[in-house]
Amino acid sequence: MKRNKTLKSLVGLALSASLLASTAAFAQLVSVSSIVEHPALDSVRDGIKQALTDAGYTEANGLKWQFQTAQGNTATAAQIARKYVGDKSDVIVGISTPSAQAIVAATKDIPVVYAAVTDPVAAQLVPSWDPSNTNVSGVSDMLALEKQLELIKTIVPDAKTVGMVYNPGEANSVVVVERLRELLAANDMNLLEATAARTVDVGAAARSLVGKVDIIYTNTDNNVVSAFEALVKVGNDSKIPIVASDTDSVGRGAIAALGINYYDVGVQTGEMVVRILKGEKPGELPSEFSEKLELFVNPGAAAKQGVSLDEEFIQSATKVIE
Repeated sequence: MKRNKTLKSLVGLALSASLLASTAAFAQLVSVSSIVEHPALDSVRDGIKQALTDAGYTEANGLKWQFQTAQGNTATAAQIARKYVGDKSDVIVGISTPSAQAIVAATKDIPVVYAAVTDPVAAQLVPSWDPSNTNVSGVSDMLALEKQLELIKTIVPDAKTVGMVYNPGEANSVVVVERLRELLAANDMNLLEATAARTVDVGAAARSLVGKVDIIYTNTDNNVVSAFEALVKVGNDSKIPIVASDTDSVGRGAIAALGINYYDVGVQTGEMVVRILKGEKPGELPSEFSEKLELFVNPGAAAKQGVSLDEEFIQSATKVIE
């Protein structure tokens, strides 16, 4: 009888130890920073959290999670990065190019995962798309601009001049401008740029394009996406069609967008974070892409901006915004 009690006690202790070990395995700190809050970047954040939850990394199991946004301020992004390093985070995630750059500048030791960065090489986050052999890896939201040009020509077949509002201080936008300029030139078209260093500058930058462009194209520039309604007002008032690469912008007034699902980008990023929490080194993981594209169309916005959409084109959309 005594032996049975002793055995039960040992089994109980073993189970308790196992439970404690399991909980301790998730007693890790994941710190996430975003340059600004807008639908696309918020979706990335939510996708990251979901991937962690699906893998069992939850607050109930001991995971510590913190999120801060820099409200569009790069100096604030640097402060957040330094705080996360001081907190001894196990993994730090930078959503957007500016946030990722701030984090990479703050630490060479703590694993860093970037998300929603168009060109991590141009942004100097990693030396190449191959495994970096550093403390950094992540998921890019780079889009094939050839497909974006096809969309532009579908909306305005005779377009010759494409306007683009962007923040010259955002590396991903500079890369897109340079590549789009070359692509348009090869197709006997022109790019007319208008810069907006702050979100409050977006409306004025858009107005400077009135009478000069046939269509406005927007990439995933964080300033522009944050103040997208100001851009749409100019498009509606001046009958200039607006095409986006961020599908969330279609519900906010763009005619169409061919883009990736940012929630899926977040899940993909979160899965990489889980691999690192389980012991893999970020420097051994190559940078990843999200290759699945979705077409969102807004016929109502098209009517406001003076465009008639082909019914077959509308029917081909992943989602039609009414």
